[in-house]
Amino acid sequence: MAIGIRLTRKGKINKPSYSIIVADTRKRRDGAYIERIGTYDPRSKDKKVILNKEKALYWLKQGPRVSDTVRSIFRKEGLLKK
Repeated sequence: MAIGIRLTRKGKINKPSYSIIVADTRKRRDGAYIERIGTYDPRSKDKKVILNKEKALYWLKQGPRVSDTVRSIFRKEGLLKK
């Protein structure tokens, strides 16, 4: 199984918010996932991120593929070094 950390879209039309999930990379974007580790709201003024850092670090140690957007969020939160 190929594991990845990526965003899945939530919210209404023209008002997106996203969940940061760990999922099998072969599944659909909004399909089944293994675990939800956080949320991201790009529409708020400070681009609010709620992240369970312990779970994120656990999954990063497993060696998943990380999407570019999630990698950027993790850097801003201090989980990855530049």
